[in-house]
Amino acid sequence: MKAREIMTTDVVSVGPETSLRVVAKLLAAHGISAVPVVDTAGAPIGMISEGDLIGRNDSDRRLRRDWWLTLLAEGEELHPDFLASLREPEQAARNVMASPVVTVGEDTEISEIAKLLVSHQIKRVPVIRAGRVVGIVSRADLVRAMTAQEAATASAPPRQGGLFAEAITSIEDRFRHLHGRNHTRGAIAQPPPVAADEARLNIGDFRSLVADFEQQKSEHKHADQEALIEQRRHRIAELIDQHISDPRWRQLVHQAHDAAAKGEREFMLLRFPSGLCSDGGRAINSEQTGWPQTLRGEAAEMFLRWEQDLKPQGFPITARVLDFPGGMPGDVGLFLDWGV
Repeated sequence: MKAREIMTTDVVSVGPETSLRVVAKLLAAHGISAVPVVDTAGAPIGMISEGDLIGRNDSDRRLRRDWWLTLLAEGEELHPDFLASLREPEQAARNVMASPVVTVGEDTEISEIAKLLVSHQIKRVPVIRAGRVVGIVSRADLVRAMTAQEAATASAPPRQGGLFAEAITSIEDRFRHLHGRNHTRGAIAQPPPVAADEARLNIGDFRSLVADFEQQKSEHKHADQEALIEQRRHRIAELIDQHISDPRWRQLVHQAHDAAAKGEREFMLLRFPSGLCSDGGRAINSEQTGWPQTLRGEAAEMFLRWEQDLKPQGFPITARVLDFPGGMPGDVGLFLDWGV
């Protein structure tokens, strides 16, 4: 069973500049405990929960009952003690939201989602399609789905190939369409043989041959660029739906240790297309302090792993654009750093 089959599609979200007062009323009005924070394109940049609003120490939790009872009384003001605990009830959601946010794709299996909730100690994950939030899967959704699975008398056969195989097939089909007439990748079609009667040729014929060659060369170049763009799109979709297992994380840390033993001062934990970032890599390229909030999918999970395991040990993490195809940010590298 996949995320698309159990997710809640009626998603309530807020913008990064939404005030905490408004967020609190939305949570109460819809009977939910958290909402995703999205940018103008609908891409998730964080999550904000009741715990983020109230705080997580004992004195803050004592205010919870009065706060929610007051909110649920339509037309009433927020509890003054709660407002005092917020310090600035009109401050923006971006100031308290948790980011980056762990996300899943529509085809993520519920078993994988369950692992994510446990490993990241979270209660829900946004479901992404084409970079936008289209659903939410919560622990309650998982419990209902797993109960239904256990009660089922039969299950559908496992799907073969998966998302990556579909991506490869799509790319190959597109390539064959663009490169018809027995053309091979990267090859330039040769003009037909010149007629035996060379006396009939003139300078116009030669110029036409050159023009034909250049036209075919341009068409092949465009086709290759289109195929590369398609590959990058599918790679982004794959990374949105790809997650970091504990063994893989341990392997990366071990590889970083080996790199240090060889005198290196950094180790690239992950290379990913800039399109995986909610802003296309602009914040990373311009070295903005809020760049972690733009991470999605596997990149966001990698950052959270670092934040949990390696940041307390003093290891910095950096991100930088590795190439600029067509003058735009291409791939991004996420680096563990221990240089002096």
